[in-house]
Amino acid sequence: MDNKIITAAGVNINVDKHEDEKTKERRLMAYAFKMVRAESGMNRKEFAEWLGIPYRTMQEWELGRRAMPQYVLDLIAYKVRNEKKQGNI
Repeated sequence: MDNKIITAAGVNINVDKHEDEKTKERRLMAYAFKMVRAESGMNRKEFAEWLGIPYRTMQEWELGRRAMPQYVLDLIAYKVRNEKKQGNI
């Protein structure tokens, strides 16, 4: 099998090592972002409003059409986990 495991925002993801780096990065970020949103229990619209991010931008990130910077994913994951721990979401 030609896959390897990559971790982003605490999520392990199988990736095909033959994918080009841009595609791999976008797919990785999209999957990790979906997992973080799922952890929040919100749908896309609610999550976008809660974060103050345009819905279309979030949609593009989740579909892997647009690259999300790693630091943005990390900050969003941090916010979700802390708000969840405090019982705010």
